[in-house]
Amino acid sequence: MSTRREFLKFSVAASGGLLIGFHSLGASTLALAQEPANVFMPNAFVRIGTDERVTVIVNHSEMGQGVYTSLPMLLAEELDADWSKVGFESAPVDPKYNHPAFGMQITGGSSSVWSGLEQFRQAGAAARALLVAAAARRWNTDPASCRTESGAVFNGDGSNRKLTYGQLVVEATKLTPPGQVQLKDPKTFKLIGKPMKRLDTAVKLDGKAVFGLDVKLPGMLTAVVARPQIFGAKVKSFDDSRARSLPGVIKIAQVPSGIAVIADTFWQAKVARDALRVEWDEGAMRGFSTAQMMQSFRERAKTPGVSVRKEGDAPAALANAAKKIEAVYEVPYLSHLMMEPLNCVVDLRQDSCEVWTGSQFQTVDRANAAKTARLPEDKVQLHTTYLGGGFGRRANPQSDFVVEAVHVATAIGAPAKVKVVWTREDDMQGGWYRPAFLHAIEGGIDATGNPVSWRSRSVGQSIMAGTPFEGMMLKGKEYDPASVEGVDDLPYSIPNMTVESHRVDVNVPVQWLRSVGHSHTAFAVECFIDELAALAQKDPYQFRRELLLKQPRYLGVLDLAAHKAGWGNPLPKGVGRGIAVHFAFGSYLAHVAEVSVTDGKIKVLRMVCAVDCGQYVNPGIISAQIEGGAIFGASAALFQELTFEGGHLQQTNFHTFPVMRMNECPEIETYIVESNEKSGGIGEPGVPCAAPAIANALFAVTGKRIRRLPIRLTEAV
Repeated sequence: MSTRREFLKFSVAASGGLLIGFHSLGASTLALAQEPANVFMPNAFVRIGTDERVTVIVNHSEMGQGVYTSLPMLLAEELDADWSKVGFESAPVDPKYNHPAFGMQITGGSSSVWSGLEQFRQAGAAARALLVAAAARRWNTDPASCRTESGAVFNGDGSNRKLTYGQLVVEATKLTPPGQVQLKDPKTFKLIGKPMKRLDTAVKLDGKAVFGLDVKLPGMLTAVVARPQIFGAKVKSFDDSRARSLPGVIKIAQVPSGIAVIADTFWQAKVARDALRVEWDEGAMRGFSTAQMMQSFRERAKTPGVSVRKEGDAPAALANAAKKIEAVYEVPYLSHLMMEPLNCVVDLRQDSCEVWTGSQFQTVDRANAAKTARLPEDKVQLHTTYLGGGFGRRANPQSDFVVEAVHVATAIGAPAKVKVVWTREDDMQGGWYRPAFLHAIEGGIDATGNPVSWRSRSVGQSIMAGTPFEGMMLKGKEYDPASVEGVDDLPYSIPNMTVESHRVDVNVPVQWLRSVGHSHTAFAVECFIDELAALAQKDPYQFRRELLLKQPRYLGVLDLAAHKAGWGNPLPKGVGRGIAVHFAFGSYLAHVAEVSVTDGKIKVLRMVCAVDCGQYVNPGIISAQIEGGAIFGASAALFQELTFEGGHLQQTNFHTFPVMRMNECPEIETYIVESNEKSGGIGEPGVPCAAPAIANALFAVTGKRIRRLPIRLTEAV
């Protein structure tokens, strides 16, 4: 088989074998890729061949979070499949693969497993019922007397006769699927809840896994686009005379997003793009400064916002409080910074179009590609590759990187095969960031140290406005729920509480980033709770406990993290310990961070994480996601910010927007609460607690508060 960097083979999703690569269709490709002629596909999610292979068709994108293992585990559990014979395939874009909650094909919101829990278990149980019925018919016995195990049906008449699933394919295809099926008792699970090895590890290690950047088509060209360096700028004029003379350059054309340079190879296209002379009409954003924007946010926070939550009389309680405190927390714009920059391959013909890309938003991306190509949607195929990270960026509400690639193909003229590649600098400076936010919070305690008042005001951009979710999420509200999630449901028992929101319009494109609003609300909330604890002269862990006595699941993770971290045990000089607890995407998380400061340098030494995500599927994947989330959140807390001066973004690559390096990573421990509650998400909830836990640990060791990210000790108060 070829490696990722070589010529790769393609099989149409849901028609052939395990999807491991992409290529244009051809007779030799089909001959190599097809399953045996007789296959059993009782529903959209599973296919069983006479060769005993069980292929699970997965309707969510794999971007490192493990859905190519977790979802097949659900189906294989109910099917009683032989796990060594289970594989997976990416689903085509089709309504039958729509997200049960969102009504479209999408991967996001840490929802893949909980939304697929019933879907995939039902699919496996239905297939199993048909296979049992087929075996019973052959044996002329009662299906109820049969049992299944490890990919085979056994006769229960004492003869111990056995038929494998592959041997039953032909008979099973002739039977009518059952209307209802009985799901297993969780006590009998053999796969669900166990740390099964990931199914996609091998192909990622040997190079056969195909990411968007790996896709190759015969005769394919490569393009890069010169985009404006100021948002909203337009091309005034351009001189491509030097660029056109360079080797490999096929065409240079203006597209809506800028100037596309199309060449035989990526490097030829990039060198030619560098040779362009483009004059831009920079527009209104040419004077934009994030420093000035944040100052305007501070002024805005001094005025009442739209009411989000109101209980009791917070102003009156604050006026009568024995002690009071106020703080302003600021977080910057953030880039998603996926390891694999954006890219998209388009094969455009007169009457059809095929797209290959790492998409989180298949329904929307295909619809926007069809609209751009001026084709009916059923004439457009979108193939989902592996995603080298997504974090929300590849679920763009305007399908910007897909639409642009179709525009480039159109500029070449059908038939056209082209891959549009974004460099790291293009990717970072291309917009759609986590919005910058400001939280102004004030609170008071009584003479016994109990909180009596809380008022928070947030200021920032809406990410839901103008997206497919605007109607569902906003529902006529004057605020964006994604801006206040994590503070609107504050769990602490504080009798007088007010939450307000200011929605501001800034011409910087923003959208969801991993953990969405929780990425900034948890920082503000959990740091301010710590400040109230210090005001009351109480231990921050015990202070939280007293306020969470009516919240058993919060209390469960808080206690577990504190216990495993050895809360209260002495630490070496120069080391502090901080704690944070939060609820996000249906899961409860608590982190304890141990942080040292030596000669002004911060080092996160240890992070202890406790998670209650309800009923879970694969604890190994949970641990990996919590660890990744902690590193993601810690990187943002310590290093990352996007700043604008004169409309220009100042950061360009990893050297100006760092990610935590291996030698900087702390020891991370993850502990999972055993629970029968409804399943929650796991890909995003690991992020929010990292920043406040670190900031609170720094207070413990320095006596100074962190109120602005990224953390700079010189700005601590």
